[in-house]
Amino acid sequence: MGLTPASSASPSSTSASSASPSPTAAALAIDAGNSKTDVALVAADGSVLGAARGGGFQPPVVGAEAAVDALGGTVARAAQDAGLDAEAADAGTPLAEHVSACLANADLPREERELAALVDGRGWGRTSAVANDTFAILRAGLPDDGSVRHGVAVVCGAGVNCVGVAEDGRTHRFPAVGRLSGDWGGGGGLAEEALWHAARAEDGRGEDTELARALPAHFGLPSMYALIEAFHLGDLPGARRHELVPVLFAVADGGDAVARALVHRQAEEITAMATVALERLDLLDTPTPVVLGGSVVAARHRLLHGRLLELLAARAPRAGVEVVTAPPVLGAALLALDRLAAGPAACARLRAHYAAHARA
Repeated sequence: MGLTPASSASPSSTSASSASPSPTAAALAIDAGNSKTDVALVAADGSVLGAARGGGFQPPVVGAEAAVDALGGTVARAAQDAGLDAEAADAGTPLAEHVSACLANADLPREERELAALVDGRGWGRTSAVANDTFAILRAGLPDDGSVRHGVAVVCGAGVNCVGVAEDGRTHRFPAVGRLSGDWGGGGGLAEEALWHAARAEDGRGEDTELARALPAHFGLPSMYALIEAFHLGDLPGARRHELVPVLFAVADGGDAVARALVHRQAEEITAMATVALERLDLLDTPTPVVLGGSVVAARHRLLHGRLLELLAARAPRAGVEVVTAPPVLGAALLALDRLAAGPAACARLRAHYAAHARA
């Protein structure tokens, strides 16, 4: 599949019935990633009334309806934390005025529409909007006074994705469904690459690399053969492969050529996505925020972060790079407050809440 062209498409939005009494919360914010889900109920003044965390959101694995059903459990716990009736929505009384759901795996317009219909059908809010979770990262990196409405966000967490928005509302997106759509890297991809190179180094097919010793040592195993066997036969669950990404970065910091090449390639991929989005939206010559988020870039690994700044300065010199370390649910909640015209003071209070929790 080729790149999605720049268009005027926007996140899917629907409206629920307005016959029921006014909800207590102004906004229900949902950030559902591949590995975890955060939900927050937010008042009109930006105060967080209640919150909850749940598991990953994976419609491709369990189906869209089952994935949204699972969200319902996390929403119910957030409602309980806020002192609201967790069964209110089922009885026709929305929990919030507006639902802002930023969801992983809402990568294609068809997926976005399907998930929007399912979220709206739950009756959690009078209105609802569904967007890919990359939009949450972008909003978290933009000012709250509306002075800047354009920008590009690249998320590099479990996977990698990018979205760009122009001042006039046009968007540029990538399909972002993995290698099928030309993606490379993210935590999952980096772990696979590290294992591939380490396996070939040990059996003689590839270049020697410290990864061949560091990866099995992380799990207390003597060799890559033992590590391959452990993953293949299920002695180690596949989910633990993500633990290898920090090992890869540590080996790269030690000067290993193979590991450094993988880190540099990740920087190249992130830069390519951002630069293409800027170009397709005619923003290369305009001062534009480029917001970086996700666990891989938010860690600010010295080698990756330095290479990213170097490449973006060369290819997109008018870009202003910002790394967002706040939880993405902040961006989802800010999108909801924007929809409700809550104003900069409410947004500032919301940001202060998450900043305080980050320091705690």
